[in-house]
Amino acid sequence: MTIDPTTKNLSEAPASGSAAVAEEEQLAWLALTMTDGLGPRRIWRAVDAAGSAEQVLRLPLTQLEMMKLPAAAAQAIVSGRSRAEADKEWKQVQDSGGALIAPLDGAYPERLREIFDPPTMLWIRGDASLLRQPGIAVVGTRHPTPYGTGMAEMLSRDLAAHGLVILSGMARGVDTAAHRGALDARCQEAAGRTVAVWGTGIDVIYPKENKRLAEQILACGGALLSEYPMGTFPAPQNFPIRNRILSGMSVGVLVIEASENSGTRITARCALEQNREVFAVPGNVTSKNSWGPNTLIKQGAKLVATWEDVWEELPTQIRLEVEDRMGVASLGDPAASLFSKPDLPQDQGQVFEALRLDQSMQLDELVEQLDGKLSSSEIFTALFELELAGRVRAMPGKNYVRTF
Repeated sequence: MTIDPTTKNLSEAPASGSAAVAEEEQLAWLALTMTDGLGPRRIWRAVDAAGSAEQVLRLPLTQLEMMKLPAAAAQAIVSGRSRAEADKEWKQVQDSGGALIAPLDGAYPERLREIFDPPTMLWIRGDASLLRQPGIAVVGTRHPTPYGTGMAEMLSRDLAAHGLVILSGMARGVDTAAHRGALDARCQEAAGRTVAVWGTGIDVIYPKENKRLAEQILACGGALLSEYPMGTFPAPQNFPIRNRILSGMSVGVLVIEASENSGTRITARCALEQNREVFAVPGNVTSKNSWGPNTLIKQGAKLVATWEDVWEELPTQIRLEVEDRMGVASLGDPAASLFSKPDLPQDQGQVFEALRLDQSMQLDELVEQLDGKLSSSEIFTALFELELAGRVRAMPGKNYVRTF
């Protein structure tokens, strides 16, 4: 018998969080999750057949084998090794300041129940309430162009400021830029919140250089999420599996730069299979990073240049939910776009207009281009002010690029 994760007994889970779930049942889910040889589908089927996770742990060996559980897994359950591992993991999570979310917990993301193989346990640090709020997954290459980085930051900032949770994987490149954009919205006292879905344990930061980013996400009211136990190292196979959670939790996936063989294609495919909206930012046709989004657009993905392009494609009930939480007035505020010109002093405005989003400019080239309009000292001062304001990013070799 195949379980339907959206059956009545699950959907009626109380919405009051972990405390509403009996500790023994949650520990039973954890024990099954910690059992080697049991994937999500096998666990869902076993729980459906037995009536509860706790009941599965009480079954004799013969009945477990009749459920077609692997022999080693059945032995681990009957011997109590699975439960012992769960007790150990439970304590380790609590000692780390994290939390566990079982499928019967009211904090478990409702949209995630709809996918083919929902996780049987979630490890989390941060605000669990974000998991049930409408979110957009922002994904892309680990090696973006300045244009890709700028678009990821700009769109994530604007979407977060208008009430949508930004979901990404905290990988190098586009993922990191997406989280930073959402944090930027939060720093400007907007609604911005972001959730990083990891392919490691919630105590294993990967990549290591994003340690400060992880700390900022938590400090700004976001969350770190994983389906892997504490201490899980960054095995390559974990990340494609993780991608189904990114798309499954979201109402749509936004692709910003991805090459033909990018892992981003997996997330986009998951989104299509899960009946999620797919959005894509168009790129330079001569760039290999543009293959993914441009191909998706040809196949019917929504072309995105501003946050409004995403907003107008969302289901009515999602927009109403966000408007109710944020207030309609705040959603009408103007946002940055590819074509908007910020209100800047004349010197800064001239430098800003000379720079580009999709390609960095060397300082000597910038001085030469503005010769006769601004002196070198005026250009240096303008660049300094623009960089402080976050409108321009300095790159190695005295190169500069616009952030939006």
